[in-house]
Amino acid sequence: MTMENTQEGTEPIPGNLDVPEACRAVSEVLSRVGDKWTVLVVSTLGDGPKRFNELRRALGSISQRMLTLTVRALERDGLVTRTVFPTNPPRVDYELTQLGRSLLEPVSALGTWARHNRPAIQQARQRFDAAAGA
Repeated sequence: MTMENTQEGTEPIPGNLDVPEACRAVSEVLSRVGDKWTVLVVSTLGDGPKRFNELRRALGSISQRMLTLTVRALERDGLVTRTVFPTNPPRVDYELTQLGRSLLEPVSALGTWARHNRPAIQQARQRFDAAAGA
């Protein structure tokens, strides 16, 4: 990608996304990070370690199965650690790793952007739908 190919006022994306491996890498990361529950779990764990049920209560509408799948995927990707304490019943804590903590800033920025721009996006959709229906 060259500077001539970028829109005025935008920064070029580093690297060459024409290379299949680069596209695959970006796609993989965005599919994990762009998941609704991943963003919410990472944000919630930003306050510190949480037990499974603390996480579930904090997230509200997430099912036990979806939370299990989400924290397992985050653990696999190195974003979360799972610590089991030998109590009866066993206590399990989830905590962001250093890599997971590094995700807090961009996730927070994206959340702020979404809240700030949601009304404009909704208006644009209404205009588009009205024009498409005409």
